[in-house]
Parts: sequence; structure tokens; C-alpha cells
Amino acid sequence: MAFSARASDAPLAQINVTPLVDVLLVLLVITMITSPVLTHKLKLDLPQPGTVDKATPTETVQLSIHADGSMTWNDSPVDAAMLSSQLAVAAHRSEQPSLLIDPADGVSYQTVADVIADARRQGLQKIDFMGSR
Repeated sequence: MAFSARASDAPLAQINVTPLVDVLLVLLVITMITSPVLTHKLKLDLPQPGTVDKATPTETVQLSIHADGSMTWNDSPVDAAMLSSQLAVAAHRSEQPSLLIDPADGVSYQTVADVIADARRQGLQKIDFMGSR
């Protein structure tokens, strides 16, 4: 004969809150440990207003690459050999100009990649793309 402590066999409909309390206590401990770390002050040396150095604007060279593969260097047509020599001259200046590449919509990816690779090979550091028109 088995004896039961409950009077009926109906299911027990109570929520077990022990895991919830355990999780909340862990979160409380984590918060108590990390809150002093977050209150430390960090000293930053921010620039003061009115002390901004006026840098001289660098020269910009615009290289347009058309859909048929032809290129213009500041609105004058160039071919691949002339482009390589122009990039070498620009790279060896005392202050390098910024190369602004303007590829047309139908130009192939390989053409643009070749131009960028050639500019890097010649030593140009500032290469940018022109935004959409």
C-alpha cells in the first residue's frame, strides 16, 4: 500500500520561482561588480574651439574612366602608358595629390582595378572615388 501526501491526483498548478530568483541574484551580483568599473573617469585631451589648424588643401587630380575604357586625366585624354607616367609623376611630388577616380556606369571592374593597382604600384597614397552624380 502506497501512501500519498496529497489528497487528490489533480496536477499541481504552481510556478517554481527558484530558478527565477537564482538568475536575478546572479544578475544583481554582476551589476554590483561591474558598476564601480563603469564609474571611473577617463581623461581626454579634446581639441578646444578656435585652435583648429587650417591645413592647406591638397591638389586633386580627377581621373575619369569612360564605359569604352578610355580615360581622361583632368579633362585631357590619356592612354594606359601615359596614365602610368602621370601617376609616377604625381606620386613623386613633395605633396602627393589626391587621386579622384570617376568610373562611368558601364566600365568593367577589371579596368578600374587595374587603374587602382597601377596607382598603388607607383606610390600614390590618397585614392578616392567620386560619388554618384
